[in-house]
Amino acid sequence: MTKLILDLDTGIDDTLALAYALASPEAELIGVTGTFGNVTVEQGVANDLALLELFGRSEVPVFAGIDHPSWADGFEVMPESARFHGANGLGGALVPVQARSSVQATGAVDFIIDAVRTHTPDELVIVPTGASTTIAAALQAAPDIARRMRVVMMGGALTQPGNVTPFAEANVLQDPEATNALFAAGTDLTMIGLDVTTQVKLTRAQAEEFRATGTATGAFLSDMLAYYIDVTEEAHPTGVPGCNLHDPLAVAAALDPGLVGTFACDLMVETEGAGRGRTIGDPARVTCPSGRSRIALTVDAERFVERFMERTLALVSRCA
Repeated sequence: MTKLILDLDTGIDDTLALAYALASPEAELIGVTGTFGNVTVEQGVANDLALLELFGRSEVPVFAGIDHPSWADGFEVMPESARFHGANGLGGALVPVQARSSVQATGAVDFIIDAVRTHTPDELVIVPTGASTTIAAALQAAPDIARRMRVVMMGGALTQPGNVTPFAEANVLQDPEATNALFAAGTDLTMIGLDVTTQVKLTRAQAEEFRATGTATGAFLSDMLAYYIDVTEEAHPTGVPGCNLHDPLAVAAALDPGLVGTFACDLMVETEGAGRGRTIGDPARVTCPSGRSRIALTVDAERFVERFMERTLALVSRCA
């Protein structure tokens, strides 16, 4: 069993990542931490609690993370994020249950530090799918965890343009300084960026398979996915139909690294000028690479999507 911590800014693909983690027999989800990005931390953790109730896993603890970037005093959702995920992060779809559990009193930073100190890198993987702020804060507060931490992050782009600016991917752009600190910390890190996540698509027909389960959970996911597919196809009318499975791919790669082919490269993030948020190779470490940082450049998309559908449909079929 691989123990997972999901650090989510719970929008639509984060919801699918959560479902995939819960549906994977080799995964033990020990906690969900909330970051900002697609939604505020407050909205994100509320979504997490409701979704865990929906999926029948309300015992999984939820921890609130830092609610604003390291470079700012506050946070507002970017217009592009609101466009793709809707005001509630779930495309306007309403979770058909009320959460009975509450967010933990312990903050996400302390939870992450304790979890990394408790478990070995072979046991625990942290999967951030939003801003890196909380992860970077944990590393700053406890530098001893850097070499014990294993991270498989959804974010960045090396061979693809950004999805917010010509250079920057949304998660990294939320807090470039924090992601740069994560890259520099010497953690065991795999970047699952737009290079591979744009290669995995969910079709309308596949989205409707959830509704065909006859469950309220399936209807909720189909409604949410219909919104996501509509806005994706509107934004990219000449692209492949359907929606990208950005965040679920990061979870899948954390559990089965063989799904992606990687290139070893120590990374940095540009934090100034027009290239702010750009993920590139770190020129200071070209001649003495750490060997601890990898970028996914290829993906077995067919195998991943087939596994995603098989597992999440089985989960939904067990729900109300």
